[in-house]
Amino acid sequence: MTRCQFWHRGLSDVYLVETERHPYILRVSHHHWRSKSQINFELELLDFLHQRQLSVAYPLRTNEGLLSVDIPAPEGWRYAALFPYAPGTVAVGDLNVTQSHLLGTTVAQIHQAAQAFRCESHRPPLTLEYLLDDSFAAIAPFLTHRPPDLKFLHEAIGQIKSQLYDFPTEPPYWGICWGDPHSGNAHFTHTGELTLFDFDQCGYGWRIFDIAKFWQVSLATGLSRKVREAFLNGYQTLAPLTDTELAALQPLTQTAHIWHWAINLHHARVYDYSRLDDSYFNYRLQQLKRLKSYDWQLF
Repeated sequence: MTRCQFWHRGLSDVYLVETERHPYILRVSHHHWRSKSQINFELELLDFLHQRQLSVAYPLRTNEGLLSVDIPAPEGWRYAALFPYAPGTVAVGDLNVTQSHLLGTTVAQIHQAAQAFRCESHRPPLTLEYLLDDSFAAIAPFLTHRPPDLKFLHEAIGQIKSQLYDFPTEPPYWGICWGDPHSGNAHFTHTGELTLFDFDQCGYGWRIFDIAKFWQVSLATGLSRKVREAFLNGYQTLAPLTDTELAALQPLTQTAHIWHWAINLHHARVYDYSRLDDSYFNYRLQQLKRLKSYDWQLF
């Protein structure tokens, strides 16, 4: 090893490890975020997908054949995993139509391949109870002094759940989801090759939720409608979606927004509480209102 550089603090601590031959990414979990079983689920999924020649950054095994190493930190157990550095870079200026189409196709390949995935480790399934009810429980205490906003969020969640009542929960509608597909979690080489990474939010869920999560991030960052539709078209070249699934795209995009809000809030409470002022909540409430509007996609 020639250098180890702290690279990024997110839901895990990420280090860039450089050697004379190759760069690597060392990811160390936070004690408060994931259990060992939940981390093992993700790592075993990535190993499974890599063995099936899918374009994901996969964990390297230790000399003992393990996918992670236990670290007894002062605050509790943390877990480290080493990955080859994904070749290429995040898309400059964000995704173009060609890149977005390829990303959509690759997500469909993952959904199809992961139908055969079996694992003794566990992750919370991406149900409405987990995505919405648990998220509301995290957000609500910060809105108790704003009763109209708390009521709006509660009613928005109730409306989403009524729209998705009895949504199919069997294959191919239901299976392994990436949970966080967007341009920041993919590297492209100059020749157009793609590698996906950051499956921290993966779990069993609706395949259309991965499209909704891409929509949520894309709308928040201002990606054009052509780029969003290229992702959907790429996905459907391999896995056509039903009208029922497509009709669920708007409420599930709202669901993705609320879930992302709760995850971001959880992180800010631990590492940057100063961010949690009125502007933080105003911005996210305004985004949710826009996603609920009739013209939510008219740009």
